[in-house]
Amino acid sequence: MRMYDIIDKKRLGLKLTKEEIAFFINGYTDGSIPDYQASAFLMAIAINGMDVEETTELTLLMAQSGEMLDLSVIKGVHVDKHSSGGVGDKTTLIIGPMVAALGVPVAKMSGRGLGHTGGTIDKLESIPGFNTSLSKETFYNNVNSIGLAVAGQTANLAPADKKLYALRDVTATVSSIPLIAASIMSKKLAAGADVIVLDVKTGSGAFMKTVESAKELARRMVDIGNNAGRKTYAVITDMNDPLGKAVGNALEVMEAIEALNGKGDKKLMEVVYRLASYMVFGAGKAESIDKAREMLEETITSGKALKVFADFVKAQGGDDRYVYDPSLFKLGTVCEDLKCDVSGYIKDIRSDEVGIASLILGAGRETKDSVIDPGVGLIIKKKTGDRVEIGETLATIYGNNTEKVKEASVRLRNSFDIGNDKTEPYKIIYDVVE
Repeated sequence: MRMYDIIDKKRLGLKLTKEEIAFFINGYTDGSIPDYQASAFLMAIAINGMDVEETTELTLLMAQSGEMLDLSVIKGVHVDKHSSGGVGDKTTLIIGPMVAALGVPVAKMSGRGLGHTGGTIDKLESIPGFNTSLSKETFYNNVNSIGLAVAGQTANLAPADKKLYALRDVTATVSSIPLIAASIMSKKLAAGADVIVLDVKTGSGAFMKTVESAKELARRMVDIGNNAGRKTYAVITDMNDPLGKAVGNALEVMEAIEALNGKGDKKLMEVVYRLASYMVFGAGKAESIDKAREMLEETITSGKALKVFADFVKAQGGDDRYVYDPSLFKLGTVCEDLKCDVSGYIKDIRSDEVGIASLILGAGRETKDSVIDPGVGLIIKKKTGDRVEIGETLATIYGNNTEKVKEASVRLRNSFDIGNDKTEPYKIIYDVVE
């Protein structure tokens, strides 16, 4: 078997066999297939696509290229949730404690942020002392005792995906739906969950800009998960507006704590409840989605979810005093309100520009080596459809550098489109793929 022949076959739009896909994954992972051939192969896939069977085989082989976590030592049905990335997305911080409070174990491997989309690991590490580098034993023990653990992805989790993603990033093949689906699902399958709930975002702040493309990606990932024997659901959610109010690491943890105290932003909580309901339903803890939501709401009103979050923070070395007193978080020393300079209605907020403003402040990474500033970020005070008057505050900016705050302020102002006619807010949930 030659890599040349496999590239040529896909160039002609023909279907690949499992053996041919395995030849590529094994060879590229061990270094025997060079980057130039891998690049040609990825471009052939980007142009001609892959069917569900091919994509499933690609995903499974990528997952099996490294360590496959065995969660059998954890009691119960294991659930996981993945977001395709967005601005202000702190749902994991809220969902994890709520679902765990109902006796459904959440054993989650999460990543760091790159660019303007934040990473769950970075947010949690804004809590002093919080440790995401857990041994397997500690990880499993924490889930069994608390119901929740979040750790950084190990270097040996789907290493084929790590190599391929770096190559896709520089060969204009990132947007291929089969390659996106295989990348996301290979890590989810390797992480060992029985039930996978996917939050596929669409809009200006998401990778998938249209509802149609988000549905196509969702359907492909659900098919992969189900074909691999995992119960998989995908919820298509809006990312035209930032999710919630806070964008930034400590600020988002503070908003998550506010939500666990029953004071969450309406749109944020609608996404949280829908995703969490499918996790609880998929685990067999509720007979319907409506019943699951009812049970989840009780974890907030009773304080059980907040207690789980505090226990989770403490178990991973964090200072749980911050959970009960978020004012302890150290925020940026330069604080500026962005005032509205016209009256009217907010027609649109470009979430990607909001994300870039937070990146400028230091809340995100421009490269993998960039250092996160946990205390900087933004609080969005007005959303699409709101009436605004001259002098009202659109957002509050927290930074530690005056020049960066000024630059972020200009970027943020340009993200707000204000007109004379009232605009209806965006839908929160567009569809569910089962």
